[in-house]
Amino acid sequence: MTSSESRHIVSRRTRPAKSPLSQEAIVSTALDLLSREGMAGLSLRKVAAALDTGAASLYVYVANLDELHALLLDRVLGEIALPTTRDGDWRARLRTVLRSYSEVLYDRPGLAQVALSTIPSGPNMVELTESLLDLLQQGGVALDRAAWAVDLLLLHTSAFAAERDNRRRSDDVVALHRAQEALGSVSADKHPHIHALGAELFSGGQGRYDWALDVLINGVLSTPRP
Repeated sequence: MTSSESRHIVSRRTRPAKSPLSQEAIVSTALDLLSREGMAGLSLRKVAAALDTGAASLYVYVANLDELHALLLDRVLGEIALPTTRDGDWRARLRTVLRSYSEVLYDRPGLAQVALSTIPSGPNMVELTESLLDLLQQGGVALDRAAWAVDLLLLHTSAFAAERDNRRRSDDVVALHRAQEALGSVSADKHPHIHALGAELFSGGQGRYDWALDVLINGVLSTPRP
């Protein structure tokens, strides 16, 4: 068969070649899925599908979904606004860091609940921990108390972000209204303290979080470790 009679070969590839698989690519893809579908929509199967590969291929880079959660959380911690100066009131700078942490969690539905049960160990968690310890030591917090205070402050902030996350869903808003109605309808004779406070039990908003932080910070400063 002459060259003129040769068949023209057409590639069957209809899409670009896949990018090399890596832990970085897996975490980036998971973050995109998280932003679109929330934590409830995140799974290794969905991440693998988005990367055009099988779920088994991911296990070379992440051991399981829990490890992916930890890697994802650490990536997001890189968005926290850490202090760039030691000037000014240390309490104000500590509040700023923790508020930033709260907002980073709240910005991605479901992530705050993951933060309550996941311990990240990547470089961004290291930087956050170092920054918080430095701020506490600037305030004169004893070293042993500062070691425990970091966990306490992050736990409180994660819980606050998780509560806010729950309340933006309609079913949780309804549940909150039911609780308000239940406590608001009690009699002064049987439940005098609840009746006297009324709506005050649900007041505060962001100010409630800031007050709680001050309570925790004051407690850390004045309460010795056992």
